[in-house]
Amino acid sequence: MRNIEVPVTIVGGSLVGLSAGLLLARQGVRSLVIERHSSTAIHPRAAHATQRTMEIFRSADLETSIRERSAEQFVQDGGVVEVETLVGGPTRQFIADLNAGIRDVSPCERVFLSQNSLEPLIMERARQLGAEVRFSTEVMSIDEDSTGVTALLRDRQSGATYTVRSPYLIAADGAHSTVRQRLGIGMQGEAPFSKSITVYFRADLRSLLAGRPWAVVYVNNTRLRGFFRFEKPFDSAFLAVNTEGDRAHPVTDVSSRLTPERARDFVACALGSRDIPVTIDSIMHWEAAAQVAERLQTDRVLIAGDAAHVMPPTGGFGGNTGVQDAHNLAWKLARVLKAEAPHALLTTYEAERRPVARLSVEQARTRYVLRTDPSLGPERCEPLLSDLNIELGYVYRSRAIVEEEPDDGTAHMSPRESRARPGTRAPHFWLQRQGQRLSSLDLYGRRFVLLTGPRAEEWCRCARIASSEEGIGLDICRPGEDGLEDSAGSLSDIHMIEPDGCVLVRPDGFVAWRARNSKAASVEKVRSVLSRVHGRG
Repeated sequence: MRNIEVPVTIVGGSLVGLSAGLLLARQGVRSLVIERHSSTAIHPRAAHATQRTMEIFRSADLETSIRERSAEQFVQDGGVVEVETLVGGPTRQFIADLNAGIRDVSPCERVFLSQNSLEPLIMERARQLGAEVRFSTEVMSIDEDSTGVTALLRDRQSGATYTVRSPYLIAADGAHSTVRQRLGIGMQGEAPFSKSITVYFRADLRSLLAGRPWAVVYVNNTRLRGFFRFEKPFDSAFLAVNTEGDRAHPVTDVSSRLTPERARDFVACALGSRDIPVTIDSIMHWEAAAQVAERLQTDRVLIAGDAAHVMPPTGGFGGNTGVQDAHNLAWKLARVLKAEAPHALLTTYEAERRPVARLSVEQARTRYVLRTDPSLGPERCEPLLSDLNIELGYVYRSRAIVEEEPDDGTAHMSPRESRARPGTRAPHFWLQRQGQRLSSLDLYGRRFVLLTGPRAEEWCRCARIASSEEGIGLDICRPGEDGLEDSAGSLSDIHMIEPDGCVLVRPDGFVAWRARNSKAASVEKVRSVLSRVHGRG
């Protein structure tokens, strides 16, 4: 038996675990990502990256490669429709164009990219930055104490066992997380309401899909309810089936009695033709549920992704919520491990992310009921919210946010209306630096940023002194300095500050604090704010 020491152990090497390894590496923190399977995902599974997720990958220099791979695989800006059968054509439209009317709020666009194509891109970039990934490795036991976590691992190919010791461990090992279960943390919410299947198949569907910019096609007929997703050049696809039989009293266990013949029949019924040759490649069984973990952390273990929240795929929020969990965690772990912040900073993870997880879970369930299974009762669902509010408008509250009074308790808002309110994602607007166009979001990522109005010299002076005294890395960005230009003169209005005001933005791009003008500017004020948002106060 040999022992390994690493700053962070990540259990689970799928989308969220790999993202955690990537984002930690970008913060200069080594991690060991372990995955029980022998490779990254082999099934397409999650295939929708929201603007927020694309912003995160943009910060890690992955946006271009993801967009290029997406263009190869899927119709861009596709819509979401409903059909009785594919042959019969659309009966209802949910979304006409995935990116219509949203390009003003972000430098990034929503894309479709299957998980089995996305994960290798993340893994390659994570390894380039210093993360280590080991496949065919499973956790045998976990021992948490006051200074860290010791995990006993087993190589599934050789049978060899060894231990890894880390100050912190991230559990990103999926909906049936063994780490979460070993910690005795349960799930709260709606128990599984469908034993679903996904049938991966090949068929020549070009004549049915030519000229139809569809990203997701829901199927709703007297035999089954579910959805299609198609890949270019429209000779491979999958069909997810959630319920079958009578719409008012559907059979929700599609999985238990499944045979290859029934799977083939489902595909033919959804296509609307038995004359189209179909080859079934594989079938995945899964449960649709809407639950959030009772806790997202112990003292040294942080739970993320499907291990922390499970939701139906309607809306595409699941994997995106998990990537955003990892983004929230990465900068906090980096600050603590580098002794720039106390261990207490990590308690803000659950305070910030659990309400967001609950919101995403509720909205995914609402969409499932409205689009797939109304027998569950729309009246028992949370009201349907704008996708933008869910993707970009969630509001954080914790010790790492200096809230403005009065706090109205808002859980979400339009990103067009948040305007740098503390606890919200910093707004996007275009700047120039030495003649090059960049988004304001490109300023954020590794360190805290004090973004100021053009006449905020006093805040800049105070911040330089305070950050130096506190030993906290801080970038100061003011139009007119270091080649930064705000040619539209929109910075102050967008952030609801006067020209001598400022906002403090965290490494994850969320506003930690705002001063509307320089009346209260002092070294002590900046020192107090920096101390507070780092968990020192």
